[in-house]
Amino acid sequence: MSPLARTALQPHATPPELIRNFCIIAHIDHGKSTLADRMLQITGIVDARAMRAQYLDRMDIERERGITIKSQAVRMPWELEGKTYALNMIDTPGHVDFTYEVSRSLAACEGAVLLVDAAQGIEAQTLANLYLAMENDLAIIPVLNKIDLPAAQPEKFAEELAGLIGCEPEDCLRVSGKTGEGVEPLLDQIVRQLPAPVGDPDAPARAMIFDSVYDTYRGVVTYVRVIDGNLNPREKIAMMSTRATHELLEIGVSSPEPTPAKGLGVGEVGYLITGVKDVRQSRVGDTVTNAAKPAKDALGGYRDPKPMVFSGLYPIDGSDYPDLRDALDKLKLNDAALVYEPETSAALGFGFRIGFLGMLHLEIVRERLEREFDLDLISTLPNVVYQVTMDDGKVLEVTNPSEFPYGKVSSVTEPVVRATILAPSEFIGAIMELCQQKRGSLRGMDYLSEDRVEMRYTLPLAEIVFDFFDQLKSRTRGYASLDYEPDGEQVADLVKVDILLQGETVDAFSSIVHKDKAYAYGVMMASKLKDLIPRQQFEVPIQAAIGARIIARENIRAIRKDVLAKCYGGDISRKRKLLEKQKAGKKRMKNIGSVEVPPEAFIAALSNDGEKAKK
Repeated sequence: MSPLARTALQPHATPPELIRNFCIIAHIDHGKSTLADRMLQITGIVDARAMRAQYLDRMDIERERGITIKSQAVRMPWELEGKTYALNMIDTPGHVDFTYEVSRSLAACEGAVLLVDAAQGIEAQTLANLYLAMENDLAIIPVLNKIDLPAAQPEKFAEELAGLIGCEPEDCLRVSGKTGEGVEPLLDQIVRQLPAPVGDPDAPARAMIFDSVYDTYRGVVTYVRVIDGNLNPREKIAMMSTRATHELLEIGVSSPEPTPAKGLGVGEVGYLITGVKDVRQSRVGDTVTNAAKPAKDALGGYRDPKPMVFSGLYPIDGSDYPDLRDALDKLKLNDAALVYEPETSAALGFGFRIGFLGMLHLEIVRERLEREFDLDLISTLPNVVYQVTMDDGKVLEVTNPSEFPYGKVSSVTEPVVRATILAPSEFIGAIMELCQQKRGSLRGMDYLSEDRVEMRYTLPLAEIVFDFFDQLKSRTRGYASLDYEPDGEQVADLVKVDILLQGETVDAFSSIVHKDKAYAYGVMMASKLKDLIPRQQFEVPIQAAIGARIIARENIRAIRKDVLAKCYGGDISRKRKLLEKQKAGKKRMKNIGSVEVPPEAFIAALSNDGEKAKK
């Protein structure tokens, strides 16, 4: 490591005026992680041998999918006009489902680099992240990335960006994360334009937890941003919300590997290790202070994330339930947006009802549980939270179709979202048609430039969470981008469709759908289960019902043994007697027999194909 980098790693040698805390925000796939890679190389903290693409994306899933899921903080030295500055950079996710990660990163920074792809221009998540940064009063540096691409139009998009932020087009920096062009001037501008952190070094220590991870050997590793005072190794610290006290075994900075330091002062970002194994004692948004000289007031935490989509997760092997509970506890530490509670299902046994921020979040969490904790899981059809008002005025909250009440329902309200769609203007007709199919209503439309349009819709969340984004992309040849946020509730004509096997309701297949789509869902599920459930010794009817009214039916034919095989010639009455005996046996078996649904059938029936057909 160079002497320059070594000096920057002595936190006590870094006064607040030499620190700059910033994050990189952008729409998905606009080159945040690639730009972060070039910064790591140019500042010299990662040598050429250790370098790899998307260096800060640590998870296998991130590298395979090419997306950032977890924000990663890293400390870099940068020399300007004879002074060595410590730059704390946070690389953030760009997908709408991980906005909560972005909001926590913004709370730990004084400035943000707003990155826009010079070939694609401003997209929906660019706007959403920009508004988040403005709410936090952050200094914003507009940057156009990927200027090395043949399709890049930096002049055109610099004007769009300048109009959005309120600066001059020439103020937008032009860089290429791939080739490294323009990255050094950007680092200079970060030092010049972003304010230094402000705090009282003599006040009692206060540090905000913005992330935590669980390490099998070292316990909980907590990432903090120090606001006031300082934290030193071997001193006792207290968590202000839980009042738990721990001894600081190690304190340090990520550069980008964990590097122990002598302490952390005002404005610094680093990690704390206390050796604690209890994951509930290190909550994101909590304030860390000195146990001997505690601060009076905790720092303002983050808003709790509001889950948008609920789905049940069950282990295929019931004995894995305790392992699933431990795995969720550890994952919650690393993913603060996860909300879960235990639930049981007659068909699937013990499991958890989990709240997610969106469908990608659901997919990633399930994949992480299966990979990192070696679990085999079944997830039920995702659904949202409904408010059901009964005729007697009682109001029930329904997160699971099995909770939907029987009896006289006065009204059902469903959550709606305010969706922003950005797309080339040639696709306006296709987008309007799709949104009308999904029960959406147009709020307004603006042209950002002559060939790009911003459309604002009110849409039911239940219509968005399945395949809306996929359909939007396919109808606009991949050019449209979507962002959405909660916008209250509306009354809707919703019904619960039950799937019955031999007259018994299978709660895992029940779903709450709009009345107009109930018949299509019932027919689709019945025909799908007919193909998936193995034939029994007796005939099995599969029915879809709304309350007591059957709306669709399929039959699984019985496996029939040839009881006449041993008869050759002879009297017909003997054959009839054998057939009557078989018929009576089948009837008795049907009365007392139960239908076994194999786990593979559940997995296949609840997979995405089912969701798509539902629409």
